[in-house]
Amino acid sequence: MSERPSTARVAVVLGGSHTGMLAARALTGLADRVLVVERDELPSGAEPRKGLPQARHAHMLWSGGVRALERLLPGVTGLLRDAGARRSPVTTDVVGLSSQGWFRRWPESHHVILAGRDLLDATIRAQVLADGRVQLLQGTEVLGLAGSPEAVTGVRVREGDGRERTIDAGLVVDATGRGSGASRWLTELGLPAPERREVDSGLAYASRLYLAPEAARDGFPVVNVQPDPHTGGPGRAGFLLPIEDGRWIVTVNGTRGGEPSPSNDDFVRFAREELRHPLIGDLLREAEPLSDVAFTRATVNRRYFYERMPTWPANFTVLGDAVAAYNPIYGHGLSVAAQSALLLRQLTKRHGWGAPGLSRRVQKAVARPVGAAWDLAISQDVFYPGATENGPTLRDRLVAAYVDRLMYTATGNGRIARRMTDVTSLERRAEVLLTPPVLLAAVVGPLKPGLTEPPLTADELKRAGLQ
Repeated sequence: MSERPSTARVAVVLGGSHTGMLAARALTGLADRVLVVERDELPSGAEPRKGLPQARHAHMLWSGGVRALERLLPGVTGLLRDAGARRSPVTTDVVGLSSQGWFRRWPESHHVILAGRDLLDATIRAQVLADGRVQLLQGTEVLGLAGSPEAVTGVRVREGDGRERTIDAGLVVDATGRGSGASRWLTELGLPAPERREVDSGLAYASRLYLAPEAARDGFPVVNVQPDPHTGGPGRAGFLLPIEDGRWIVTVNGTRGGEPSPSNDDFVRFAREELRHPLIGDLLREAEPLSDVAFTRATVNRRYFYERMPTWPANFTVLGDAVAAYNPIYGHGLSVAAQSALLLRQLTKRHGWGAPGLSRRVQKAVARPVGAAWDLAISQDVFYPGATENGPTLRDRLVAAYVDRLMYTATGNGRIARRMTDVTSLERRAEVLLTPPVLLAAVVGPLKPGLTEPPLTADELKRAGLQ
């Protein structure tokens, strides 16, 4: 049975999480009707939802993603902040230990938005669904695509009562995340399998929610203890993010052979004794745990190179983690999704609904933010034992050596620290790190001596109970 659309300009978005809602927003007003197909039943507010286990872990929106989000939903960051989300200036409010030493807290160059995933999703979802042109079909499983190798004409679904049907559409957007079936769906239509690459550091991560000490519930910095991927052994890292309601969400992680335990009783010990510095563990001694430890191993970097396929069907686009899923410790997934949804909107407006080659143009454009985040993730993860079949390539080693030199320089050079955060915030492309002034600065090295202790102020130490 096929559901005939009331008009030809119907868009179907598969997946109702962060990427899916932003894709729906991107198409609102360009399509006459946008239907979001979601497997689960979504909560009405900022509550946990089935099918999103990663929501129990830390999330952030880098300023490159925030800017895209604001263009899609003007005023939404104000709504997030009104609901308690934190705006944290980078690197002013970041206490970070890199593989090359402690970073100084330079004047603001970029920022991140920090909030629990439930709050973030609920705020965006409410804004998107407030528009009557967007409809939500919940409790519905996607079975595959309808159409031919030349063009997708709809999507086959199974509803909660077991009924199967086809929803016709002028555009289908896959935003179903890490579990996407897009590669299989395309081969079922008669297209070749896409090129795929995986880099698996074997990382496992554990997160726990804490109530910060009363004096540290407002204005406390992000704390980030990074691993050193070049030691030849496991990498262990952790970060503490201040979020809404005076809470801290804390994540510790370790690669193959250095994984944290899922035990509540071992969380603080791991943070204090296994990381390269005990600061996070020390801070947690004065904080009150509010949840059990959430533990996961779903951290492999996986990318489908859909933009390289020799042919691509009209009326189909893949976004977000369905294209590339990254090791979550780098915090880029949400921002890439926002930038990709914005590109979907811009290109559809520019070329027109249903324009020949539109879907292929979108897929190629999306590869730019996807590739930027991918390079940042695998440039570190590829060095861990067992991450790839053949280990890092010569190019991987040369790039890593240069980035290490820049990281070292950034510990004592604010201009280079800004260039580095230009890239990690996804506001500028990596080419900014190859300009003559940056190359010269890398040769010279840091202009200030390295810090021997975390750059917390006396007031912050006192408020956290460490002084």
